[in-house]
Amino acid sequence: MRLLFVLLPLVLVPLIANDFWLSQVITRALILGIIALSLCFLATYLGVVSFAQVTLAGVAGYAIAYFGPNTVGLGIPLPLIVTIPLALILAMLAGAMIGYVARRSRGIYAIMITLAIGVAFFYFTRQNYVLFNGFTGFSGVIPPALGDGNWGDAVPLYYLTLLVATICVVLVQGFVRSPLGLAVQAVRDAPGRLLALGIPTTLPIVAAFAFSGLIAGSGGILNVWYQERVSSFSVGIGPIIDILIIAVIGGLRHPTGAFVGAIVYVVLDIFAIDLIDRDRFNLLIGIVLLLIIIAAPNGLSQLAIDWAKKLRGGAATSRKT
Repeated sequence: MRLLFVLLPLVLVPLIANDFWLSQVITRALILGIIALSLCFLATYLGVVSFAQVTLAGVAGYAIAYFGPNTVGLGIPLPLIVTIPLALILAMLAGAMIGYVARRSRGIYAIMITLAIGVAFFYFTRQNYVLFNGFTGFSGVIPPALGDGNWGDAVPLYYLTLLVATICVVLVQGFVRSPLGLAVQAVRDAPGRLLALGIPTTLPIVAAFAFSGLIAGSGGILNVWYQERVSSFSVGIGPIIDILIIAVIGGLRHPTGAFVGAIVYVVLDIFAIDLIDRDRFNLLIGIVLLLIIIAAPNGLSQLAIDWAKKLRGGAATSRKT
């Protein structure tokens, strides 16, 4: 019911928003929110902060570019019905491999391992010209056709992104309630007890990372269609840090808070130029992030939840009196 309550106004957004707000703000925020959701999922239910989620999104994005239409003359064109599942499968496999490598790591060690993987992938895409076209990457990655236009048009892309975001949220909710999801949470809370019971912890960890690859890969595909290109800049240290900032702003322990953090980040990114020089954006986002951490250590989502509880508590008290 809560999800339907949020979805209803979002479905009506194209009726009141112009193409700028619809495409540059809301659609972009939803895409970044999907990728950040994969990070929040791992942080919330596995207890691992991964810096490799942009890498997983990049794997799917490069797959769409390599096996789909582009203007660089590189790749193997395949039907869309094959390309999308293939891109998602590759992202899941990449997630599973990262999970296996990082299976024994927690805290700062998991952060460093996944960051090293993300940076390594960035330099690999920049230097490899056979699969990734090096520094230039792929351009002209046109979204699928839709009548006289394509899915890259403002309204169709918005609805497609909203649909994918909704599916991702529902999948996360279903996964964490499944036996495998419960095992993942058990690894987070008491891995020693699982081992004492004879239950290996590797499989749940690898499965959680693979599932996060599915979510991040979905955002990566949409991001390539949104940008109509992908390059090493798409998987560099900048985007990696941006996704972390988005997750922290919304609430690292609240998966759906990823979308809250994304909308705040995108609004600041677009309109900060009206207040400060563009070169000082990192300073502004750093100040905003610091203020949010001080005022709401668990993110804006937790802050909203606490306020809602206080309002309900105040209303209940007033009714009793």
